[in-house]
Amino acid sequence: MGASFSLFTDVGPIPPQYQVFINFRGEKLRDGFLGFLVDALLKENVNVFIDDHELRGRDLDHLFSRIEESRVALTIFSKNFTNSRWCLDELAKIKECVDQESLTVIPIFFKMKTDDVKKLKGNFGDNFRDLKLTHRGEPETYRRWKDAILYVSKKTGLSSSRYSRQNDLVNTIVEEVKKVLNDIAEIERQIAEEKRNHLAARTDELIRLVVRFLSLFLLFTIVFGPYVLGLLTFFSFLVGRLIINRAVESEW
Repeated sequence: MGASFSLFTDVGPIPPQYQVFINFRGEKLRDGFLGFLVDALLKENVNVFIDDHELRGRDLDHLFSRIEESRVALTIFSKNFTNSRWCLDELAKIKECVDQESLTVIPIFFKMKTDDVKKLKGNFGDNFRDLKLTHRGEPETYRRWKDAILYVSKKTGLSSSRYSRQNDLVNTIVEEVKKVLNDIAEIERQIAEEKRNHLAARTDELIRLVVRFLSLFLLFTIVFGPYVLGLLTFFSFLVGRLIINRAVESEW
């Protein structure tokens, strides 16, 4: 029996600027489950990115930029995931962005036992150790990959084994993504509102200072205006006499 989706029935429309990055491995996965998932996300106006959107021949830096631009990453752990250095490099970048609190990752265990991923067991673990041998001269890279696998796999995620129908899993993922994106949008709305309120408060304070200054200036003008005018007249007279005297002296 599929899971209930009642928790997400009030989720609203998704802002189009948010992007979901999907980290996965395998053509079969792309042509099957992933295709249904991408279609379902697009139907809900969720902007999705998968690596076949990149031009061939580009390096990982371009994919890393897409990850940095995204708000949610879906990492689909499958049996062949650890066959690919490319996928593991993406995963390490995803972990980096999650650590910086600029990205939320949702792990999906697709036809995988969660323990096999979390404890690097079975074919998943064997493939990873084989990859380590292939890159034996890069111990730091291997450490980053392992840290990323262990870190992401411990996040709250979804397992295909809990769903009797693939469609139910797809729908649950879509609703989870929508919920995360709406939570992000709400947080950013609150931050923007706080900034507006702060700016409004500063503006009000400035207006009060200007009004106070003008009031004091008006009071000063009313009380001391005649004296100030007299002093200015006397000073102008003295300056005028000085100019005349200088002119007379220059003629002599």
